[in-house]
Amino acid sequence: MNNYDDKQEKSLVLVKPDGVQRALIGEAIKRYEQCGLKLVAMKMVIPTRDQALKHYSVDPDWAFKTGTKSIESWKAKGLTPPTEDPIELAENVRKQLVDFLSSGPVVAMVWQGMNAIGVIRKITGGTEPLTSVPGTIRGDYTIDSYRASDTDKRAVRNIIHASGSVEEADKEMALWFKPEEILNYRLIAEEIIYDANLDGILE
Repeated sequence: MNNYDDKQEKSLVLVKPDGVQRALIGEAIKRYEQCGLKLVAMKMVIPTRDQALKHYSVDPDWAFKTGTKSIESWKAKGLTPPTEDPIELAENVRKQLVDFLSSGPVVAMVWQGMNAIGVIRKITGGTEPLTSVPGTIRGDYTIDSYRASDTDKRAVRNIIHASGSVEEADKEMALWFKPEEILNYRLIAEEIIYDANLDGILE
């Protein structure tokens, strides 16, 4: 199989407490599995607040990007953000996310395959369920919105977390899994998905 190693990108996926409570674990797994990705690690845990805080701190630019996005979202709705300082706003968002992620069991998974990060984010849908397109997990299975979460002063309940980049995935996987918990094995289906010539189909 040519360039097999180049086709084994990994991504962390978390089924958040709302996804677990709404019995959507199997649906999430089915969506990722049916597109051709391979599940190489999985566990159910109740995250501590410290673990949740570390999870939302793996990207050093997270606070600025998140705060800026939040300010833009407030203004797009014709509202005045509580502050123009993206860092200050992001820290409040981070607290809400930590409260949410540590509120109950989550299912942590590592998925592997060609373009895993992009494929998973496509299947998962946009961060805000309200504007996430039909056919995605968030678009099909939840009705939450930024407006509702802002009104309630809580994190948006969007079922899934998925890594946003290879670098982010590497840091997140190290936080949730020991190296020996991420398995290395072959699936028969990989011969169909990745083999350039489909050798061996005909007898």
